[in-house]
Amino acid sequence: MIEVALLAIAVLVLFLTLGVPLPYCFGGALMVMYFIGDVTMKGNMLWGFQQLSNPVLLAIPLFVLAGTIMSESGIAASLLRFVSAFIGHIRGGLGVVAAVSCAVIGAISGSGLTGIAAIGPLLIPEMEKRGYPREYATALIANSSILGLLIPPSVTMIVYGWVTDTSILACFLATLGPGLLIMFNFSVVNLWMSRKFNLILDDKPTFSELSTQVAERGIHAFPALLMPVIILGGIYGGIMTPTEAAAVAVIYAVPVGFLIYKGLRWDNFLSAGQEAATAVGAIMLMILFSMILSQIFVMEAIPQALVSSIFSLTDDKVLLLILINILLFLVGMVVNDVTAIILIAPLLLPLMNAIGVSPVQFAAIMGVNTAMGGVTPPYASILYLGARIGKVKVTKVIPPAMLLIVTGYVPVVFLTSLWPDLSLYLPRLFGYAP
Repeated sequence: MIEVALLAIAVLVLFLTLGVPLPYCFGGALMVMYFIGDVTMKGNMLWGFQQLSNPVLLAIPLFVLAGTIMSESGIAASLLRFVSAFIGHIRGGLGVVAAVSCAVIGAISGSGLTGIAAIGPLLIPEMEKRGYPREYATALIANSSILGLLIPPSVTMIVYGWVTDTSILACFLATLGPGLLIMFNFSVVNLWMSRKFNLILDDKPTFSELSTQVAERGIHAFPALLMPVIILGGIYGGIMTPTEAAAVAVIYAVPVGFLIYKGLRWDNFLSAGQEAATAVGAIMLMILFSMILSQIFVMEAIPQALVSSIFSLTDDKVLLLILINILLFLVGMVVNDVTAIILIAPLLLPLMNAIGVSPVQFAAIMGVNTAMGGVTPPYASILYLGARIGKVKVTKVIPPAMLLIVTGYVPVVFLTSLWPDLSLYLPRLFGYAP
């Protein structure tokens, strides 16, 4: 049966390479298992629809909707102005503002696309005006947008927790440390790169001017800053589940966008809802097919066969972790983060348990690898979106993007795998991991 499973995976990869829509890619792999593998589909389809009724999954469309509303509402612009008050006059400060702002946006929306969609149109032209090359500014903001997949709450971690039956709150906390470290690395690399640019800087404000500016912008940004406090405070304070927090994010973003920042109007509000509905429809159909495929693999003992095959190569934990990271990186290059987690997590989790890696640490390992795939060609959906928003050729964005990945991201990938405390310290501190 493993030969049929490998054929199904080969068909899946072929369809992905040809650019077939993701749900049909998984559907094609399912057809291989059904016609060649003699798998009964009726029971598996019923099981799949049963899984979709899980209330945890309701958080995904709600966070996606919250992210699209934020992109239109003016919330992101307000946060950007507030953060820039502190370091806008420092050489390279505007690039640091980009990284921090994308992290804050990610802490609200749970999506990797929201940062580039909300911050890019505002900050890329401003960075170019201040002397940054446009392709570098685009690459920096696109790479920083992936922090939305790591800074909680995160849609990918909701999916991982659901697929592997792991605490979602533990998964949120597991990716927070790596996410903040990546944000720090991007900021440091940007400050180093900025020495090469002929930048136009603001005059350094006096303490009195800085205090006034921070107070004015802080008051204006207060409703936006309150959003992550309510969401994350509610989740970790035990007041709300992630699903309830996602609903609160939408309920809060609508009046703030309409009445306070006034960026929302009925036309762009409806278009935001339509955009979110389209994205969610594709995600849920993909989840259905990929979950059924994963379930068939489990029923046919494919994960156990995979574990045995890998252990036949080596039983060294460090080498195995390096090989797994390379595998996850390659998968992330051809599929999106949610697809990679649904497809790979059930297959590799038995192997991770066998070598002593907890499901919570594996959540962080998968999170950082699949997030990196969002800016690594050929898939690179976030990088392509950034190039479109930044109005620059993808070929020009790729070199600075790869520099940021190699210097700011790859070290964190290996630290997450080889230094468990980076991902496990916070879950243990809050009592979500042993």
